[in-house]
Amino acid sequence: MLIRTARPCDLPLLQDMERAAGEPFRSLGMAAVADDEPLPLDVLEDYRRAGRAWVAVDGDDRPVGYLIADEVDGAAHIEQVTVHPSAARRRLGSRLIDHLAQWAAGRGLDALTLTTFRQVPWNAPYYARLGFRFLDEAELTDGLRKIRAAEAEHGLDRWARVCMRRATGHTGRPSRPAGAGRQH
Repeated sequence: MLIRTARPCDLPLLQDMERAAGEPFRSLGMAAVADDEPLPLDVLEDYRRAGRAWVAVDGDDRPVGYLIADEVDGAAHIEQVTVHPSAARRRLGSRLIDHLAQWAAGRGLDALTLTTFRQVPWNAPYYARLGFRFLDEAELTDGLRKIRAAEAEHGLDRWARVCMRRATGHTGRPSRPAGAGRQH
């Protein structure tokens, strides 16, 4: 699969992908996450214009996975990484993350960070297999604290959340195929 910069015509497909990838949360008793609306088109467009939105595309150049990122306290922060359930278990998530790591290293950023659900199998356990480590409270930067506060305000703290970090030089090699879904 090819990874390329997102195009304006891709953005509505990213929203559809987000909705589809949210459905598995329902089976974990996390209907509120499944029902959460994807980012608005104007926000996705801001990421695209800033050069921080990438898609993994199939043979027809149709997005089947995407990643958007911010720069937070000297690290590339994964705001969202999503793979459509129909394209699950093809390592698309790890390829998108590795792509971001290369992008970040090229800008002098030495790490990737993210926030995610601790107990969801395709969240924290998946990222740990890709080389991310859990950050304790003392390791959180001001930017990560602000992100966590916004997540709490949005209601995501109804379930255990964690911050994780990985060096940009690490290439993720999951010990088993990656699962579908969104990070949230």
